[in-house]
Amino acid sequence: MGAALRAAVIGCGNVAGNHAAAYRGLPGVDLVACADVDPDRAARFALPYGAVASHPDDLFGLGLDLVSVCTPHPTHEAVVIRAAEHGIHVLCEKPIATELAAAGRMVAACEAAGVTLGVAFQRRFWPAARRIRAAVDDGTLGIPVLGHTSVLLHRDTSYYTADAWRGTWAADGGGVLMTQAVHNIDLLQWYMGEAVEVSAAHSTFRHGEAIEVEDTAVATVRFASGGLATLAASTALTPGLGTRVLVTGGTGASAGFAEYPEGSEARIDLWAVPGAETAEPPFGTGLTSDLPLSRINGALAPFHALLVADFTDAVRQGRPPAVTGREAGKSLAILTAAYASAASGRPEPVPTLNEETAA
Repeated sequence: MGAALRAAVIGCGNVAGNHAAAYRGLPGVDLVACADVDPDRAARFALPYGAVASHPDDLFGLGLDLVSVCTPHPTHEAVVIRAAEHGIHVLCEKPIATELAAAGRMVAACEAAGVTLGVAFQRRFWPAARRIRAAVDDGTLGIPVLGHTSVLLHRDTSYYTADAWRGTWAADGGGVLMTQAVHNIDLLQWYMGEAVEVSAAHSTFRHGEAIEVEDTAVATVRFASGGLATLAASTALTPGLGTRVLVTGGTGASAGFAEYPEGSEARIDLWAVPGAETAEPPFGTGLTSDLPLSRINGALAPFHALLVADFTDAVRQGRPPAVTGREAGKSLAILTAAYASAASGRPEPVPTLNEETAA
């Protein structure tokens, strides 16, 4: 296996524990340091992992091989580019950035430095999500022609007020679309292919006194294949109803999965394939209450672990990880078009992560 990879985590907030635990659980990986602009938070976070507590400015001189970036959305670009300049491979939390041009610069910097850039869309590692992708790849569904995703969640106002950056256009980059629905947008485009146009609208129904951004949104997406998809997303529900993804292919077959409660492993609840039809109630015998955010992140830890394992394996083998920076740019491009459409009141084209946006 060779020398152990030296890993670190930057940003010691909610999701960072999943990354740190994943590194600690991998053979041949040493979790060297945990960094945060708040030294007390860094010290508390690093202690149970036996890692050094550091300030981000001091981290890059520790001889790292790879780093997870778990900082607020708009800071991703600066941290990723600095890591690339030091020859450090980077696993960045979603969304890759809040602006497509920033994502382009991040991708360009990592490619120029010859380092691996991965992005944390851990829900791609759900077995249910992979089963549907396999059904697209092997022709069971045919070319996807119709898709739908719903992201119907609950967030208390305290979720937004807990950190000063949350719920603002400048620091969060958006609301339910950017922070929660981006996972399902990623899955939808993974199945449906290249998106070319979005028509969207959004509003703030519940958290208006606490946030600038949207807590509710709808959209339709047109794909290069001619396929169409719809999206409904909100954090204004009490209780939340989880998330769903549905895909119908050109063969007429349909498949879908549901995540309820939020953070639980999604399960196939529709498999309408000729000769193999199955449909199960997605939520078991009855609804359960929303999980607190800390438990949502904890419930997703096994899939973060799979993602981190794939990323470290990609670094060792010199291959692309499951979700590259360019791949993550596709969901951000859809979001860019959605926000543009909501502002203009008309359908907007989906931009591409090309040399122009990277300039």
